[in-house]
Amino acid sequence: MAGRKKKKRKAGKGAGGRRRLALRLGLGLVAGLTIFAIWLGAYALTPMPARETPELPVLIPSGTGLPGIGKILAARQIIPPGPGFYLLARLSGLSKRLQAGEYLFKPGQSPYQVLGVLAKGETVRWAVTIPEGSNVYQTAEILAQGGWGEREEFLRLMRDPELRARYEIRAASLEGYLFPDTYQLSRIQTPQEIIGLMLEKGRRVRLELGVLDNGHGLSPHQVITLASIVEKETADPAERPLIARVFLNRLKIGMRLQTDPTVIYGLRDFNGNLTRKDLETPGPYNTYLNAGLPPGPITNPGRAAIAAVLEPAPDDYLYFVSKNDGTHQFSRDLTEHNQAVARYQKSGRSRPEEKIRIR
Repeated sequence: MAGRKKKKRKAGKGAGGRRRLALRLGLGLVAGLTIFAIWLGAYALTPMPARETPELPVLIPSGTGLPGIGKILAARQIIPPGPGFYLLARLSGLSKRLQAGEYLFKPGQSPYQVLGVLAKGETVRWAVTIPEGSNVYQTAEILAQGGWGEREEFLRLMRDPELRARYEIRAASLEGYLFPDTYQLSRIQTPQEIIGLMLEKGRRVRLELGVLDNGHGLSPHQVITLASIVEKETADPAERPLIARVFLNRLKIGMRLQTDPTVIYGLRDFNGNLTRKDLETPGPYNTYLNAGLPPGPITNPGRAAIAAVLEPAPDDYLYFVSKNDGTHQFSRDLTEHNQAVARYQKSGRSRPEEKIRIR
């Protein structure tokens, strides 16, 4: 009996030991978690030391995972190095919401604030303006100089048959269809995405203006072609409907357009001085020699130029000549036109190319 009692006491002592061990482990775990929580909280809310630059741009490329994002931010001294950012993102539930793009981080932002910026996708958007009247070469140059891609890559895309087919453009290039506007671009956008934005904007504008049912017997491509000529002929918005009317009147009676910008567009190396020899050299864009419209647009017209073709001024003008002040004198017959030419060329202020205008 004594032996059994002794054995029972040992068993009781062992159970108590296990409970004490479990308690110690539990307390240790709680203490560890508390310390970890305090450390992570301090990490999350403590900003990096102040730096001289007011804002620091950081690019997170598409497809970058959470560890890669942490390394990029640490290398740019936006957050401290180490596993803190990874743990904070995972435990906060924001790791799957982080977005690629270019960000501007201000001094004094804590890792948790940085995480919030990435989760909200508060990327930097850069305003890039493609002026009205820019042709495909000028557009490619603007985008290349802004760092959005290589000039040759943009030009390749502007001749890409798949893009033309996707947007139902029946022309040799995208000339005329890259809508000039100010675009808010992100650094992670590819050249193809940027070209797509411009094509989509142009498609919407043509739809809004009613290019398809224009009432002039012109195809949509011819409307854009004529609008591109109007765009290049005058910088005065008030004159666009008048310029459009002159060319529509000429097309109606089979009269040649005789417009310098189309000839210039067809020249391989234009040096800024249009000569009589240029006007007499055959080519698809020489509207002094060819009747009708040229094969396609000579630039990318804006909304106002397209609208001018669709709603031209109600007049019977057939001629116009520069008044050397950015505007033009319009005439209904050749006699009246020749008088205007003599008047404004006598002033001596006409540009070299205007001295040989024969329309």
